[in-house]
Amino acid sequence: MSNENRVSEVRTSQSESGREQRIFTFKASQWIWLLFGILEALIVLRIGLKLIGANPDSPIVALIYGFTGLFLIPFVGVIGSPASGNMVLETSSMFALGIYALIAIVFERLVWLVFYRPRGPVVAVTETSTSERHSNP
Repeated sequence: MSNENRVSEVRTSQSESGREQRIFTFKASQWIWLLFGILEALIVLRIGLKLIGANPDSPIVALIYGFTGLFLIPFVGVIGSPASGNMVLETSSMFALGIYALIAIVFERLVWLVFYRPRGPVVAVTETSTSERHSNP
């Protein structure tokens, strides 16, 4: 009689082509939304400060006005801004919010179009069998 012992081994390996490029695309997309989100939040803060008539000589208010003023230069005078005393409703800044949101969407889509690579085969399975034979006298 002979005894036959079989040893079977199954190995699973993951090899995903283009994974690093997809991670880069995802992170670049997150950075775009973060930067445009911060810019839009500062513009909203500027609108609120102008609306309540904040003191422009205050250092923090001057910093916010100065920084956001750089991004609002193309929109100055596009739409009239009603004012009452020190309080101003900057409708051009509201218009700029919409335009910057559209620019963020376009940049994000461009990153996906240029850098994204679809997934290929993800898992490869290899099965190895070995047999050992023992003979009994």
